[in-house]
Parts: sequence; structure tokens; C-alpha cells
Amino acid sequence: MVEELTDETFDQAASGGLVVVDLWAPWCMPCRMIAPVLEALSGEYKGRVSFFKVNIDENKGPAVKYQVMSIPTLLIFKDGKLKDKVVGALPKEKIKAKIDKLL
Repeated sequence: MVEELTDETFDQAASGGLVVVDLWAPWCMPCRMIAPVLEALSGEYKGRVSFFKVNIDENKGPAVKYQVMSIPTLLIFKDGKLKDKVVGALPKEKIKAKIDKLL
């Protein structure tokens, strides 16, 4: 399951293990297209990778902090450090390849 984060919960969630954070907005069609892919991946990587999402209309902090100019943007953290930034609605296999590289 992909959990929703806020500005207040972002830093703590991004600090542990391998974490994928989806920066999105409800009006963004590519964001809505990638959501089921991330839900599926959260099941496949259960217990190994944490998946979260941040609605940037309601919580602008992470988008500002990581200079996100386009959505969807996936921020991939390992042990609290940003390791990769993926912009756009990539196919599932490309996202998996980026995650697998960091596992």
C-alpha cells in the first residue's frame, strides 16, 4: 500500500531503508496513470521497499526542497539520502530497474 505523507511526516518516512516517494497532484493525468503501477510495486516489494505519495497541492515542502519542476516525480531514498529522481510516468519495468539497482 502506498501511504500519503504530509510536510510534517515526509522527513521521517524518507529516512528509513529504501523509500520511493511519488510527488503528485489530483489534476495530473500522468500522476493518475502511474498510481496503480506504484500500488502494484508496493505489493511486490513489501517488506523491502516503502512507498509513499505526497500531494504537492496540499504539501509543497518536499517539492520545494528537492526542486521538483514537473510531476509525477519519484524521489528514491536509501537510508535517508536521495539516490535517484525520476520525472514522468515511466513504465513499471523501468521503475523496477531503478529500485533493483539500489536494493
